Amino acid sequence: MLGRLLKPIFPRGLYWRAALIVFVPVTTILLVVSLAFIQRHYDGVTRQMTGNFVLVAHHLLAEADAAPDAAAAEQAVERLARAFGLEAAIVPEAPPSARAEDLPFYDLSGRLAVRELARGLPEMESVALYDGGVTLWLSGRHGHLELAFQLSRISARNPHQMLVLTLVIGVVMGMISFIYLKNQMRPMLRLAHVAEAFGHGQTLPYRVAGATEVRAAGKAFLEMRARIERHIEQRTLMLSGVSHDLRTPLTRMRLALSMLEDEPEAKALLADVAEMEALIDRFLEFARTEAVETEVECDLGALVARRAAEAARGGRPVSFVGEGAGPVLTLRPQMMARAIDNLIGNALRYGEKALLWIEEGSETVTVCVADDGQGIAPEHREPAMRPFVRLDLARGASRGSGAGLGLAIVADAMRSHGGRLELGESTSPGYGGLLARLVLQRGGR
Repeated sequence: MLGRLLKPIFPRGLYWRAALIVFVPVTTILLVVSLAFIQRHYDGVTRQMTGNFVLVAHHLLAEADAAPDAAAAEQAVERLARAFGLEAAIVPEAPPSARAEDLPFYDLSGRLAVRELARGLPEMESVALYDGGVTLWLSGRHGHLELAFQLSRISARNPHQMLVLTLVIGVVMGMISFIYLKNQMRPMLRLAHVAEAFGHGQTLPYRVAGATEVRAAGKAFLEMRARIERHIEQRTLMLSGVSHDLRTPLTRMRLALSMLEDEPEAKALLADVAEMEALIDRFLEFARTEAVETEVECDLGALVARRAAEAARGGRPVSFVGEGAGPVLTLRPQMMARAIDNLIGNALRYGEKALLWIEEGSETVTVCVADDGQGIAPEHREPAMRPFVRLDLARGASRGSGAGLGLAIVADAMRSHGGRLELGESTSPGYGGLLARLVLQRGGR
């Protein structure tokens, strides 16, 4: 329960969490030690100094009371006061007494000294406190003995200076520790940045550096990235090679069937050959999504408008709502165009018409494609974005068959852009089928 309450308050970054782990215990120890030192050491010194002064005051008061008259008492007090370095006199009355609370809030030892004086001198009737000095009045036989002296005589002065010194030293050492901690965190942050970029389809240069554990993690990441790249390359070559090799026998089959146009089975076989060639094209397109394309600044609105116009050129009902200009994002144009074409083809395959528009937010830009088909049930939307998953039975088998790669190609293209593909239900008038959203981040990844 306590962890859940404190979680929103604590920083989420590794750098500041490490800083808290380092500095919170150190700061707590410094404060506790400083306060304990002031309480034990300064209090003990103040009590000892106050006790010594109480003996002097008692001696002065005893000598004054032993004098036969006031004049003799005055002479005795002056003589002893010079010997002890005090200002002393016999006065008839004592002014109102001050309180220890009248001292500044940071003068902890001064307050303790005044309380110790009151405890050790029952004869004290009044005390006055001023800047760095104390005057007290003791009731005696010939009047009131007035003693004036510096507060430093009975109190260990400026105990707050240790707190100030501790704070200054803590700040200086904290700055040095922050610099050292930042240097130690930099390789980890660089590794996180490179790993995130690789997840978005970018291969950034990375040099192993930092502590032993960070170096081990960096080497493991480089080895993992190399294995993944080899695996992707082998898969791409396999798909490309198999698809290319299949074209030769399919071409021979098409040529042979074209010579048998009069046969009743020829037309059906030609349709099967055309379907196989379409499947091969989809395999090749899926393999091309792994190819690295240079990112350039691209007008997303113009790109979507061109793809919609190209799709509508064959007489298909494809509409684009927008001005056809902006926003400008850093994209892979060919990959983005293939993703939009796949969504348009998917919409026309399972519906009669398609509608495209762009939604702009403060942090994201979304390309929306809606159709008037049956849509996809919520429980089938996540599997529909996986490779080789077909939902023809759910969306109408009369529309033909496919390889189940259309939405997978779009999802891979969006991941390479640092975005995502979202599937939902369209609420646009006349387009109540599937709503596909290509969500892109502004300002790169």
